[in-house]
Amino acid sequence: MVKNRHIPEVRFTAPAGMPAGFEIMSLAQLRSRVAVRTLSVPQRPTFHHLIAVDSGRLAHMVDFTGYSLGPAEWLWVRPGRVHQWGDLRHATGRLILFEREFLDPATASSASIDDPHAPALYQPAEPDTTDLSDYATLLDRSFHATAGRLPLDVHMATLRHLLAALVLRLSHAAAPAEETNATVNETFLRFRDAVERDFARTRRVEHYAHILGYSPRTLSRATLTAAGVGAKEFIDRRVILEAKRLLAHSDQPANRIARQLGFSSATNFNKYFQQRTGQTPISFRTTLS
Repeated sequence: MVKNRHIPEVRFTAPAGMPAGFEIMSLAQLRSRVAVRTLSVPQRPTFHHLIAVDSGRLAHMVDFTGYSLGPAEWLWVRPGRVHQWGDLRHATGRLILFEREFLDPATASSASIDDPHAPALYQPAEPDTTDLSDYATLLDRSFHATAGRLPLDVHMATLRHLLAALVLRLSHAAAPAEETNATVNETFLRFRDAVERDFARTRRVEHYAHILGYSPRTLSRATLTAAGVGAKEFIDRRVILEAKRLLAHSDQPANRIARQLGFSSATNFNKYFQQRTGQTPISFRTTLS
């Protein structure tokens, strides 16, 4: 990490004798198995992390945003997002790891596990809080207690069904924390999807207004209502997030990243990045070391 100055991509490795694509452990077990130095640096996993706290508080970073996770709260780190563990000594809870392919396609779709806009933090209300805790406990017990007692395919099918119940309930529980004060509307959702598709080609609000059939003012009003920022700021934030991911996850020079993000030159990219973050791309990359 220090030598290469980039965030490593972490791939899933199943424990010996356990079903491929799934694992569950306590935060205490995670502390005992993985060196603190490894946990304390940012990583970019290729699989899902579900983190639930039972007691205390856990600091965690997802896509360069800090969270303080408390009891009955859940953090969902999806593949490709950058995350970093805080001090695990001040919280108890569970970590559930799974690959997308572990779930059946219908569950993956219903739970929107591939949604690039899905929030990280979830704060379910009762009775969802209790039910989710019960699902996690049963999943934990089934993973450890039935290992070796059932044929592997039966064990895997059992875990797959239990995990499906958990992610479906979590994704459809209460409104995610980031959206509790947002009114999501069709205009914004169409704009959001278009930005996700085209942000590396253009940052002009007029482009999105034209292809979607709205005026720039309509897009800005809808985005302000749903996301709390104007349309231009929404586009800029998505570009900056991708820039940070690329800077953190690779050794590519700034001029190559600039081209990937649709900038005419590294100079323009550097100016754009510094105006919006207060750092140059190089200084941002250095802070991750």
